Order: sequence, then structure tokens, then C-alpha cells
Amino acid sequence: MANETAEAFEQYNKALRAGQKYYRAAMSAGRYPYPPVLDEILDEHAVSGNRDLGLVDVPTELIAGTKSAGRAAALAGNFMPLLDTGTEFAGKWMHLCEAHLSEGIRDPITCCEFLGRFYVQEGHKRASVLMSYGAPSIHAQVTRMLPVLTDDPAVRMYYEFMDFFNLAGLFGVDFSRSGSYEKLQAALGMDPDHVWTEQERSSFSAGFARFREAFARQSPAAEAVTPADALLAFLQVFPFSVLKDASAAELSRNLGSIWTDVLSLGQESLERLELRTAPEEKQPGLISRIRSLGQTETLHVAFLYGFDPEESAWTRDHDKGREFLESQMGERIRISTYRAYNGAFYETMEEAVGDGAKLLFATMPSMIDAARRIAALHDDVRVLVCALSLPYTGVRMYYCRTYETKFITGAIAGAMAEGNRIGYIADYPIAGVPASINAFALGARMTNPRAKIHLLWSCLPGNPVREFYSEGVRVISNRDAVNTRNPHWALEWGVYSLEGDSTLRPLGYPVWNWGPMYERIVRSVLNGSWDTDGGGKAVNYWWGMDTGVIDVKLSQALPDGVWSLGQMLKRSIAGGEIDLFRTRITDQYGVVRNDGVQGFSHETCMEMDWLCDNVEGSFPKFAELLPQSRSVVRLLGLNRDSLPPEKAEAQL
Repeated sequence: MANETAEAFEQYNKALRAGQKYYRAAMSAGRYPYPPVLDEILDEHAVSGNRDLGLVDVPTELIAGTKSAGRAAALAGNFMPLLDTGTEFAGKWMHLCEAHLSEGIRDPITCCEFLGRFYVQEGHKRASVLMSYGAPSIHAQVTRMLPVLTDDPAVRMYYEFMDFFNLAGLFGVDFSRSGSYEKLQAALGMDPDHVWTEQERSSFSAGFARFREAFARQSPAAEAVTPADALLAFLQVFPFSVLKDASAAELSRNLGSIWTDVLSLGQESLERLELRTAPEEKQPGLISRIRSLGQTETLHVAFLYGFDPEESAWTRDHDKGREFLESQMGERIRISTYRAYNGAFYETMEEAVGDGAKLLFATMPSMIDAARRIAALHDDVRVLVCALSLPYTGVRMYYCRTYETKFITGAIAGAMAEGNRIGYIADYPIAGVPASINAFALGARMTNPRAKIHLLWSCLPGNPVREFYSEGVRVISNRDAVNTRNPHWALEWGVYSLEGDSTLRPLGYPVWNWGPMYERIVRSVLNGSWDTDGGGKAVNYWWGMDTGVIDVKLSQALPDGVWSLGQMLKRSIAGGEIDLFRTRITDQYGVVRNDGVQGFSHETCMEMDWLCDNVEGSFPKFAELLPQSRSVVRLLGLNRDSLPPEKAEAQL
């Protein structure tokens, strides 16, 4: 007993020093040195009622303060004592400490929970003793104070947390972005209404605790990002099993590999992206030039295809770009092509890396998840994905400004349409597509001021061409890809006219020429300028007609004047003489989007989510999409952050 008394006295003095240290630091920084008082906090918030949560193991890190001000002055903000050893408070504290040492503190404390934090109502000294020993949690009888639902983001997030708590029964999983709890359920392989088992809670808590430790070790700190925010980003690249199986060093290394993406979560989308809209001829720095001197080893470049070139016009155009790259730089590079069967993107990329590839071109947007994991696990491998508007720093995106070609084909369609209605078939409601639709509408308006663009979607059920024909629409803009292997089948792409009951007459279509882009990117890797790009942002290469990466093929059957107009527009856009969005533009709701004084930035074009007033139609809702179209829209959609998440395989 004497030993326990001595130890209790020593423990109190240790806790007292910790409390005094906290107090002095808070006063020096101008912060409140005592535990916050819930009664005072509630004076500023409307409360709609309370709910008894029963006995709960409260994480000590979530104990924020006291219910009332009566006991607050005896404790510092870290719940360590401030009163001298001779006081009554100190005597009772030490007596409880002795009980803890001999048989343990068994009686639960009483707490109020508000906005995910706990405020001790009864049992302050018990909480202080247990926290002084580093107890991870304290048994408590908890009453939840329910705030009135308002537009306050913190209150709205708390209501989402309460829904999550009803399923998972977990505290301390704090997100800063709406919809994250539902995304976590999906990332762990759970349905939105799945109630967690005790085993699932235990498994997640253990893994999340390890992740929080790795998160705390990262530098620089992510001030605007919570550990749960970071976990959700982590689970986009790595399976949850990594949190259980990896060593602490491996876990820190894996988190570090996506840390720039984690840091960027606190930024707006446009602030996270670095658009490269022209092939900059950047000179490599001195160190890069020194490193490159005497290098004779060839760069192994891998192209990842989702389909065989003979089967897919899209893949064939990329393969032609690969052939161009090989013809231009064959002596300095070695190229391999890989076909990912049945969506085995990650396994195929690992095969390419195992074969020595150091630069990977993934030619389909759906390869992004596999590409991010490859880039995270192999920091000496550079990875690019053919997609647009994805804010990931570990991989780079590349695509073309198709809206420039759409303006030209729109002008041709307006000149060739016998009536005022022109059909437009769009692929998906994703980034960049509204700019193409609007550019086409503006081009048609230029040659036919009364033109109306009837918008339909190939990602919805039905046959748009047949619908157009039945409505008397005879000039149609179809999807952006072109099958160069079969010119007759290619008529269904680009812009064309319907004659008779089924005859198609081509007017013009886009031509993809990826070779120059591939060459410029490879040269940037070889000369070292790649490493100077980015600045902590996600790099998206978005090149236009000025680079020759995309062009428009005009039909020789066009009337001479229309053909000449198309050629003039091609030269003017490629030469930067025409800013196609520099005109007065009103959207479908009468809102003036541009007064015509200046054009739009490339960032504005990429983020465009409205339609011009001469467009008839709207963006489809996610629930209306064909099942095979939903994965693309989840990945690249205009409102992808608000879409219902897709459930992954079971993780816990």
C-alpha cells in the first residue's frame, strides 16, 4: 500500500508538471489554457435534443473539455492537474490513482458528446488519472447533444457522421468532405446500409490506428486534411490489407508515395491541376544536363492497350503514335506493347515494369487506379494515362482539346444543314465534353444563326441516329473516334449527313495524331526536364490543333466554299488567330456566360458544366446511364465527387 501511495504521489507530480507546461504554453500563445466548457459552447449553438448512447468506450484523444465550468480551473486543457499537491483536489486525485494501481478504476465517467467530441460531466479526476497513464479509451455513460441541422459545414458533416456511427459504432473517424463516409463504406467493400460486425470494427480500428501513426509521422503536415481524409485517398491506391500486413516502414513509405495527393486534398480542383496546353521546349537544368552526359542506356517505353489495334480504332490511333515515336527515336529508346486482357491492368503494368520499362503510357482512362498504384510502388517509373482532369500527382494525364475540332465541324454542319436542326451525339457527361458541345453549337451559329443543336447521348438506352432520322434531322455530329482502317465504317464518326433512308455522307471528322505528343514527352524524360515540371501539382497535358496532335479531316465532297471555310478555320485555330469562345454566350437559362470581351481560359473550358442557349437537351443523370457507361462517369464525370461510390471487394 505504501508503494502505491508513493507511486500515486509521484504520478500526480508528473501529471502536474505536464499540466503546468501546457498552461504556460497556452498562455504564451494567447490560447485558452483550461478545458473548453460545453455549456458555454452550447450558448452559441442551437440544440434540438439529446440521445442516450449508453456505455461507450470513449477514445481519450476525443475528450475535449468539461460539461460545466465548475471543475475546469483545476485542470489544464490537456486534462492534467494544475493544483498543488496539498490541495483537496490533489488528495482525491492521488486516492483514485492508488485505486487504479491496486484494482483498476471500474466506475464509468459521465460525458456529453457534441459534434464528435466529449465533455466530462462527472468523473473529471478519474479521466485525468487514466489519461495521465496514457489510457487509449475510458468507459463512459454518454449523452449525445444533437445540434440543429443548419448549413454550417461542420454540422452537416456531423449529421453524416451520426449516420455512419449508427452503422459502424466508431468514434474518431472524422472527414472534412461530404459523402466521405459513404465512400469509406464502399472502399471497404460494404453496402451503404451495412451494419458493421464486432470483428469488422476491431479489424478497422487496428488498421486505422496504424495508419494514423504513419500519418502523424509524415512531413510536412497536412493541416487541412484529417487522417480519415488521407485514409480514403490511400485506399484508392492500396488495399486495406496493407494496413494490417505491412511493416511500419513500408506503411510510411506507401503513404509517402501519395503524400502530395493527400496534401492537395485541401485545395480547390483547379489549384491542384497544372494544365500544359502547348509542348514547352524547356531547357534542362544544370544538374540534369550533367547527369545526362555520357548516358548511353536506352529508355524502355511501354504502351498499355485495353484492346488489340485491329479491334479498336482508339487503340489503333495510339499504336500509330507508337510507330511514329519509334521512327523518330528508335536509337534512344526501346518500345514494348502490352495488351491487358479482361481488365488486368495492374498485373499487366507490373509485367511491363518487371521487363524493365521506366516510362508507361496507359491509353485508357480506366487504367488510372492501376497506374497510381504502379507509380506509388515504383518511384523510378514514370506513368501517364490518357485522360483529362484527374488531380493525381503520382501520374500524369494527357489528352487533346477536341472542342477546337468541334467548332470547325459545327461550322460545316451549320452550312450544310437544310433546316435549322442539327443532331449531336455525345459520349459521356465528363470533363471537356460540354466545351466540345458548346464549341460545336457556336460553330453552327456562326454559319447559321438560327441553328438549334439537338443533343442526344450514346451512354443512354436507345438509338440516337434512328431517333434523329425519324425527327427529320439529317446532319449529325457523332462520337470523336475514327476508324482509319475501314473508311466506310468511319462515316459513323465525326459529322455526316443522312441521305435517303440509310446512306451516310461524310462531312468531316477528327484525326488523332498522338506521335508528336509521345515524342515530346519521351524527350523531356531523356533530357531531364520532366523532373522540373509539376511543382507539387497534378500535371495534365491538354494539347490542341497548334501542336498537330489533333486535326480535322474535311470531305472532298463538300461544296468548294464550305471546304475553303473549313480549311481557313483549321489554319486560324492552329495559328492562334481565332479564340472561338471570345463571343457573347448565353446559356440555356439565359445567364450570360461571356460578354464577348475576352475568351475563356483552358481551365474554364475544362471545368465547363453548362450548355449554350442554342442547344436542345441536357446532361443525363447518373441513374439513367447504361451500366457499361457508369464506370467512366464515376472516374471523369462532371459531378463525380457527388456520385454514389462503387463498392470495392470486401476489405475487412
